[in-house]
Amino acid sequence: MPKPRRAAGDMEDARDRILAATLRHVPFEGWTRAALAEGVKDAGLSDDMALRTFPAGIPELVEHYGEFSNRRMLAALPETKLAQLRVRDRVAVAVRTRIGQAAPHREAVRRLMAYLALPQNAPLAARLAYRMANAVWYAAGDTSVDFNFYTKRALLAGVYTSTLLYWLQDEGDGSGDFPDTWAFLDRRIGDVLKIFGWPKRVREGFASAFAGLRG
Repeated sequence: MPKPRRAAGDMEDARDRILAATLRHVPFEGWTRAALAEGVKDAGLSDDMALRTFPAGIPELVEHYGEFSNRRMLAALPETKLAQLRVRDRVAVAVRTRIGQAAPHREAVRRLMAYLALPQNAPLAARLAYRMANAVWYAAGDTSVDFNFYTKRALLAGVYTSTLLYWLQDEGDGSGDFPDTWAFLDRRIGDVLKIFGWPKRVREGFASAFAGLRG
């Protein structure tokens, strides 16, 4: 049993290394096999590792980027400090952390948004949005069940996407921070909180679109 777990860990490490190297090429090549091939080369791995690590190709690479981003976000969040905050502030901190960690690869993120906007990639975009929202709510200590579980994730997916698009247009304050984006995020979270005053029937209908994405 230990041997398979080690092999799985080695494969995860290889996927992370290839992704990190590939991100440097995405601004020029897009989310393409050409960028992946360059990433494998930069990672110092053999050519066949592209197929071994991402047998489904670019969609699998993109999916791994989402998982990798969620993992980094959760690792960076200070649990003791989060526990002292209101839930809405925990969500804001988590979203800010995830977007902030993407700052070195803004152009890769921009190209990713264009890639996910393609009609054939709609299911992939929905899965990534769900998993991101689930990771953020997990970090915030969410224990909701039934329709509230899906409502929170559906609403946060919209908040995150709109904030990310705003951030991509935000030039920042010159010091590497994005106060306008964070103010935008706070306003969107405030708007979302108002929705929980809607009738239960309406909220259940709104959440149903995410119900099939859990897992």
